[in-house]
Amino acid sequence: MNCWLVPPLNRLLAPLLSLLCLSGLIILPTIIQAEDGIGPRPLRTILPAKLASILPSDTHVLIERSAIEAFLLALEGAPPDWATVYGHGHHDPGHDERLFNLNRGRDAAREGSPVLNRRVAFVWPGELSQFDPETKSYAVAVGPEFNSTGWGMVRFKAEEFPSNLRVRPDKKLAGLISRSLAKRGKVHVSVVMAGVLIPSESIIYDFSHEEEGVGLIMPVVRVEQVEILFREPQSP
Repeated sequence: MNCWLVPPLNRLLAPLLSLLCLSGLIILPTIIQAEDGIGPRPLRTILPAKLASILPSDTHVLIERSAIEAFLLALEGAPPDWATVYGHGHHDPGHDERLFNLNRGRDAAREGSPVLNRRVAFVWPGELSQFDPETKSYAVAVGPEFNSTGWGMVRFKAEEFPSNLRVRPDKKLAGLISRSLAKRGKVHVSVVMAGVLIPSESIIYDFSHEEEGVGLIMPVVRVEQVEILFREPQSP
């Protein structure tokens, strides 16, 4: 029976669950869910090359092309034969079936691979907007990053992404950002997401909608940590 059908039971269990959590008998997961994006996060000033200083030591930072390709090689063995899978394109009668078989075959082949347990980090570009004077924070608009590799285009996906992502700069950065936005400049940030691949369908294979016949590889990451890095404002 679903708990939401019996509100009185929820009220009885809530204090017990709280006690168990405090006593350490129940450990709640630290995975960032969509509703966890409400609280403002600090705006960090480190460079992407220094990410190791704020991420767990076992994290594989997948930003550079060589690092992405090495990770895919360890997990998948070899890139697909995109030309064969594509055939004559989306109107080819066997196109969808070949793409489906590619995904199902790869899912089965990587099952149980220790590489699936590696913690990885990737970056999406972001931009600041909508200052909230009450929390002294900015909203962060985020978009995916497409990485060109020898395997095809790689676009990392977050299984769940924090909604209402906000960032709070320190006083020095706050002044710089405020002046830039007042001049209609853009303030870009790098949104770093770290976690592990989801257990099933960890990699999704598709074709680019931008360029005919170009393969698209989408690793799906269960996000456990989000960091926001400052980038110098750009003039309008």
